[in-house]
Order: sequence, then C-alpha cells, then structure tokens
Amino acid sequence: MRRLWLFLLTIFCSGCTPHSDVNSERLKSLPYHYSQFDMDVAWEVKQAGMETVVEGVAKNLRYAFMEGIEIWVAAVDAAGKTRGRNVCFVIPRQVRQDEIFPFSVKLPIPVDSGMQLKFTYKYNGSDGGDGGVNWMQSFDWTVP
Repeated sequence: MRRLWLFLLTIFCSGCTPHSDVNSERLKSLPYHYSQFDMDVAWEVKQAGMETVVEGVAKNLRYAFMEGIEIWVAAVDAAGKTRGRNVCFVIPRQVRQDEIFPFSVKLPIPVDSGMQLKFTYKYNGSDGGDGGVNWMQSFDWTVP
C-alpha cells in the first residue's frame, strides 16, 4: 500500500514542476528581458481594455531553492506618480535552481509609451542548509 501511495504521489506531483519546454521557449521568445545574478526575467505587455497585463516567465539562476516568490509591478507616469501597482504571488511556492516559472500581473490602468514599469521581486533563497536569505531586487523598464 505504501508503494502505491508513493507511486501516485510521484504521478500527481510530476505535473507540478514549473519547468517545462514551453516555459523555456517563452523565456527565449518574449520581447523584453532582464537578467541579474539570481534571476532571469522575460515578459510582454498586453493591453486589455482599461487594464494592462504584464505576463512572463522567470528562471531561478542562483539558489538551490527559492520560496515565497513575489513579483510586483508598478506603473509610473512621466511626472513620477505611481498610477497603478499589483503583485503576483508565484505558485508553486518552492522553485528549484534552473527551474522556470510563469507570472502574470494585472495593472488597473492602460500604460502609455514612455511610462515606466518598476519591477520588484522578493523571495527567500536557500542553498539547502539551515536558514536562507530574504532578498529583494528591483529594476525599471520604459514602455516603448
């Protein structure tokens, strides 16, 4: 009976991994990219009526495990005023090194050319030992 449970658990969890050929291709093919020592991020921006969707994938480059990943996106106008902000809490909760995971952030406004999108990502990174590091990184991108 125990072997049956282990077999079923393996079958059910095999679909839970965020890394796939589809995500790998998206990482290469999406139009906008940012890379740092810890994460590679690729995205596209879609207008959806009076909203904007920032959709993409990211890859854990540095840590054996990243947990509790959050990706924040804020839209800032030319005057420096934040016009909209939202977050994606990445599921699955834990992403292994070299795995690629999708994200999607919906902003409550349409973005115009010249506006800045301020990306901030947060996570707890671990190399498998006790503890880990709480990390936050941010970057700006100008809408073409």
